[in-house]
Amino acid sequence: MRLLNLTLIKLTIGLIIGIILGYYLNIPMDYILGITLFSLAILTFFFAKANTQIIQKPWFGITSFFCIVCIGILTVSSHDEFQKRSHFTKYLGPSDSLQTITLQIKETLKPNTYYKKFVAEVLKIDSISVTGKTLLNIRIDSTQTSLDIDEIIVSRNAFETLPQPLNPNQFDYKSYLNRKQIYREIFITNNHFIKIHPKGFSILGSTDKLRKYINQKIREYPFSKDELGVINALLLGQRQDLSPELYSNYADAGAIHILAVSGLHVGIILLIFSFLFKPLERLKHGKLIKTILLIIILWAFACIAGFSASVTRATAMFSLISIAQNFNRPTNLYNTLAISMFLILLFRPLYIFDVGFQLSYAAVFAIISIDPHLYRLWKPKYKITDIYWHTLTVTIAAQLGILPLSLFYFHQFPGLFFISNLVIIPFLGIILGFGILVIVLAGLNLLPVFLAISFGYVVDLMNTFIVWVSKQDAFLFEHIRFTEYHLIIGYSIIIFTMLFILKRRFNYLVILFISLISLQLYAIFNQQYVSNNEFIIFQKTKSTILANHIKNTLIISSKNGKLNAAESNLISNFTLAHSINTTKNDTIQNIYELGNKVLFIIDSLGVYQLESSKPDYVLLRTSPKINMNRLIDSLQPKYIIADGSNYNTYKERWEAICYKRKIPFHRTDKKGAFIIKY
Repeated sequence: MRLLNLTLIKLTIGLIIGIILGYYLNIPMDYILGITLFSLAILTFFFAKANTQIIQKPWFGITSFFCIVCIGILTVSSHDEFQKRSHFTKYLGPSDSLQTITLQIKETLKPNTYYKKFVAEVLKIDSISVTGKTLLNIRIDSTQTSLDIDEIIVSRNAFETLPQPLNPNQFDYKSYLNRKQIYREIFITNNHFIKIHPKGFSILGSTDKLRKYINQKIREYPFSKDELGVINALLLGQRQDLSPELYSNYADAGAIHILAVSGLHVGIILLIFSFLFKPLERLKHGKLIKTILLIIILWAFACIAGFSASVTRATAMFSLISIAQNFNRPTNLYNTLAISMFLILLFRPLYIFDVGFQLSYAAVFAIISIDPHLYRLWKPKYKITDIYWHTLTVTIAAQLGILPLSLFYFHQFPGLFFISNLVIIPFLGIILGFGILVIVLAGLNLLPVFLAISFGYVVDLMNTFIVWVSKQDAFLFEHIRFTEYHLIIGYSIIIFTMLFILKRRFNYLVILFISLISLQLYAIFNQQYVSNNEFIIFQKTKSTILANHIKNTLIISSKNGKLNAAESNLISNFTLAHSINTTKNDTIQNIYELGNKVLFIIDSLGVYQLESSKPDYVLLRTSPKINMNRLIDSLQPKYIIADGSNYNTYKERWEAICYKRKIPFHRTDKKGAFIIKY
């Protein structure tokens, strides 16, 4: 630990704080630029004064930290495309107006049932040159033509705002895209644009062509769909071809990191090529040549893998390690980790919000902090035993590092993660080496069929094992509620438990107990002080889903009392967020008495005669053929709601009448779920 440079770590922490403040506070660039320049001037003054003092005062350190926080805020502002005058949103007409739009494809995303999805750079609005990225959705049809990275298309169309989440506790896809500097989307049918082949050269375009060439070649061999999906994910960093079932199986088995190109893959590739390039060290300047070649190969692999946050982190870190090792420079992995994070965030500040980036750094930090102490608990006599013991300690350390984050983002814990890793990771180097050989030979048209069949068998064997592990449902713990509070306390417990074990200091034990007590108090508070009862009318296209939340019980009403997979996921998000212990299924009733409020439901039959008191709320579902004016006069409701099961033309007509009659009207497809508290 003598080589540990706390200054680097402090600067990195300050940069992270600045990035987070800059993102959430949205400080204008001119303002923060002035503060940064002023803080730099003060820093220069304290630096000059510190050189003349024998006893150092803390002002230089405090000013340095404040200065780096300001630089973090400035970095966010300077990278915010939306604030630039050239951003295409500054040149858009009315929301329904058509404009001639020129787009360049930058990234291919996973398609859904109806659309192929891309990230595109907006080059022109009509004849005006602009900047900025958009989400491009192209309707899938039988005449679909492929689009390559860097390809330019021209269409006459209108941009649309990104949709807000329409249901409580739903994943906020809009915020997710905003963090990627995407603020609009556009929908185009396949025959409503023209393609223009780009001029010039780009690295991303060339690597995309290389990936497609490799895919074309390996598809000539007898690989199954799942085998091709794993080959693309494992070696090319592209997971678009993975089936949802196979991806879910890897996640449930605790082996999803095998398919996500990250430090594990980059480290193995570094070891493979370090071994292959070992003879170069005998040459004059051989170490320099070897280091340059290794760095080129690592960054070429990162480029082929699409420069994801995790692979960029891993490549930056292993590049620094490679330089240090080949020039016999003493290094410390904490310093290397801090430098790589600092440099990446300086150029890509919003990576700090990327789940892959967070998991990647958490795993590596845990491995270098915890693994050495776990590994020293036992000294195996045999090499094979040592390999499996070290694999186990590394796996446990990594899982400890990512456990709070995994629970926070995915709400599940694969209990058999260590079995998946013990079986696969010792052979992953061989699998990667074998795979690299296969794609190189396939690209050169030199791949023997028996070799392709052998590699396909290896991948299929790995998939079969993963599927078996994922089916052990008793060891998969799902639907775990884990909030931001749990995340902070979870890391506090892990960190101070390790510190107490290693240092045996009483103050670490005190903090550990405070963390545990805080966790218990938070759980008790949530159980005792639950919010008021509430009735939720969810937004779901072509269906009606109602839920009555009474303390820790949720009564779900739907057609026939059954939910499909998408509807179950909708309810699952809600139950997780509200610590609901019991769920019950029911069919949809005509009347719901909610405390002193009454909800009346009118379905396709259009019957709404009521003998009792007037309803406070009326829900229209399954497109009833009613006279809205007559309904308002008859029932005199305080609020009218139309859910996603109604025709749009009906909702538009009802909305117009309610507007004239000054009756509040709520469309769930526009305003989101409707919640009645009682």
